[in-house]
Amino acid sequence: MPIYRDKAKGCFVFEFDRRINRQRIRARQNLPKAWNRAQADAFDRQETAKLYAHATGVERPEFTIEEAVACYLTERVSLLKSGDNIEAELSRMFYAYQGRPLSMLADVCKAYQIGEKDKLSPATIRNRIRYLTSACRYAWKHRSMGDRDPAERVTVPVVRNERSYFIDRREMLRLCSHCSSLRARAIFRIAFYSGMRLGEILQAKRENGHFVLTDTKNGDRRMIPIHPKIASAKVCLSYGRIEKNFREARRLAGMEWLRFHDLRHSAASAMINQGVDLYTVGAVLGHRSATSTKRYSHLATQRLAEAVFRIGKKVA
Repeated sequence: MPIYRDKAKGCFVFEFDRRINRQRIRARQNLPKAWNRAQADAFDRQETAKLYAHATGVERPEFTIEEAVACYLTERVSLLKSGDNIEAELSRMFYAYQGRPLSMLADVCKAYQIGEKDKLSPATIRNRIRYLTSACRYAWKHRSMGDRDPAERVTVPVVRNERSYFIDRREMLRLCSHCSSLRARAIFRIAFYSGMRLGEILQAKRENGHFVLTDTKNGDRRMIPIHPKIASAKVCLSYGRIEKNFREARRLAGMEWLRFHDLRHSAASAMINQGVDLYTVGAVLGHRSATSTKRYSHLATQRLAEAVFRIGKKVA
């Protein structure tokens, strides 16, 4: 049977070895670990049909989205730090693209948005569609699957991701005052005065007056100047302990709407309110794209007012 399970690798394997028209045709491919038997059997049927068609010259079969995803997972995703998450997300929408040709990617994505709009958030739908389009584009570019970009007509939901919850220094100190752990307080202050994510705080090293991050979300090395207010703050708590102390502190402070990640947003808000431009704010936060920083643009109202009031003024 062409499909079997490799226990050592923890995945199904497709293996084809037959003689067709006096020609020996061989093919072997490890399938994604997240796939079940039904998915593997579906791939077996489609791949076998494609190989027969190619060997007999009947017609050039159209590549499927499943083939593109399998190629992407094997060749690209396995090298990424977030590979397991990408594979899981693509597996969750397998039903939507199962057996569908690559040319129907836009229709598949549109149907997925309509079918899941009442069950999933726009951000989740957008992320899954982007993973799927990345897979199809990779197969098109690197494995010549198709004659044109399969994702050129794909649309994604609009996500309103501006945060409306920000706290100032006074509120941050009030939060700290309701925390019984001095170590947790130090970490709250580091988040507010650096804009780092919690995971980044836990892995950051100190070098020459900077927090140094070598393994960031976007893969770039980042250096953040250490604010004098946190020069002596130490990080010596586990992730779980920090989260527990944070939940308790925000409850006692009457700020249960606050998330730890909002301390990062609050750092951006504080910088913008002091007249720091969005480009510099993005550099501090480690944004690779200006699009990520634009979510804070609605905070720069004072700077916008200053710009408008300059209209018509004489140049000195």
